[in-house]
Amino acid sequence: MQFPEKITRILPEDKVLEIGPGSLPHHRSDAFLELRFENDIDRISQRGGVLTDGALGKRPVHFYDGGRFPFSDGEFDYVICSHVIEHVADPEQFVQEIFRVGRGRGYLEYPLITYDYLYDFDVHLQFVKFEPELWVLKYLPKKETGFREFAAVTSFFHTSLEYGWDDLCAANSALFFEGFEFDRPFRVERALNVDALRPSVALIRRKGTWRRLLGRIVNRLGF
Repeated sequence: MQFPEKITRILPEDKVLEIGPGSLPHHRSDAFLELRFENDIDRISQRGGVLTDGALGKRPVHFYDGGRFPFSDGEFDYVICSHVIEHVADPEQFVQEIFRVGRGRGYLEYPLITYDYLYDFDVHLQFVKFEPELWVLKYLPKKETGFREFAAVTSFFHTSLEYGWDDLCAANSALFFEGFEFDRPFRVERALNVDALRPSVALIRRKGTWRRLLGRIVNRLGF
């Protein structure tokens, strides 16, 4: 999870479900929902190289096969879903299930199209972007775009990420990831093209005078 500070509306009495917690679950989660993987290889690839459940503790873990969640309507008060929706085949059905079991409240986080443009993870099936002014989440299946044409370039950057060169994303997380908290259901619509999924240029801030000067000094010194 890139932006845990955005989760601010969980009430003390709320029962919280977290979908796909990986090895770093949210401390406030009461139960977890995981996809039922066929083998450890699939499990590791879908969970970003993680096999162990880490700090889940004694909190219950439920499994499902990618369709309807195994919970009754309104069983939870809040749903946390971080870096999962980009993996699902049907985002509209998936979000409706979040609303059904979580009373329309929760937190959703995912990588932006800029992240997959560089690294192109095979397990990411969707490009996703939220438009707060319209209260709509837009998505576009990756396979329907021409991003595979850049396979040679994305393979290079993917290797750099595996080698620990994640500074670009860490220093500019708002350009590569997005997360938002919601207290009511929102619409989910298929985007017409990749332009609708591009982050706002306003997120790119000009460097201040001192930062530009420091950058020049570092470059000259060869660090």
